[in-house]
Amino acid sequence: MRRAPSLHVGGLPVTNGRARRRAKGRPAQPYTPGRSLAPFRRRNQMMLFGKISWQLCGLRKLPWSCDSRYFWGWLNAVFNKVDRERIKEVGPERAASEWLLRCGAMVRYHGQERWQKDYNNLPTGPLDKYKIQAIDATDSCIMNIGFDHLEGLQHVEKIRLCKCHYIEDDCLERISQLENLQKSLLEMEIISCGNVTDKGIIALQKLRNLRYLLLSDLPGIREKENLVKIFKALLPYLELKLDLKQNNNHQ
Repeated sequence: MRRAPSLHVGGLPVTNGRARRRAKGRPAQPYTPGRSLAPFRRRNQMMLFGKISWQLCGLRKLPWSCDSRYFWGWLNAVFNKVDRERIKEVGPERAASEWLLRCGAMVRYHGQERWQKDYNNLPTGPLDKYKIQAIDATDSCIMNIGFDHLEGLQHVEKIRLCKCHYIEDDCLERISQLENLQKSLLEMEIISCGNVTDKGIIALQKLRNLRYLLLSDLPGIREKENLVKIFKALLPYLELKLDLKQNNNHQ
């Protein structure tokens, strides 16, 4: 059987029928390795990674055996890894958005009401155009090793941590140490994070402009009255809302 002659676009073979028809009659362009296709490969790789990570976030909600926790722990660590080169390339706002979305969280930008939750639909444009105003990490896999993504964010006003299995005291301490968040953060909600204790909550006193703090369903909190006393003394303008079971507190 005689093989049909192959067509080339940009020096690459065209095998798809529709693409062949579009390319018919066009002269082949020289292909320079590492130059013309590199940006497209990079973009496609990032989009594919985002799609896969979003699907895996859904799979994490399914029941798994105890042996699978090590695999998911390793995979989540990969999702949280900080890529310094990526931050330099696209800026801290975009890099942080990519981190949060591939871990299953959502972001909202200044001037927008809609939450961004699809990695592949992140807006494009000037690096300084989209500023993260709010973060909703409900059911996400964000963990401490990824919190360095927050270093360059200067406009975050609200963070919601709900049912975050990897959120521990170290994460809250890291948030409280970031000078940018000390200035900008106004609201926090910490709900159903079983690894958070009094130590992590007390560290939030460094967020000097915090105006609202919701603590709910945190079995690790033992000294509720002590927390109230500390925040009342150090952050007198803070509205502290507690929804903690009484039997979780030391009497």
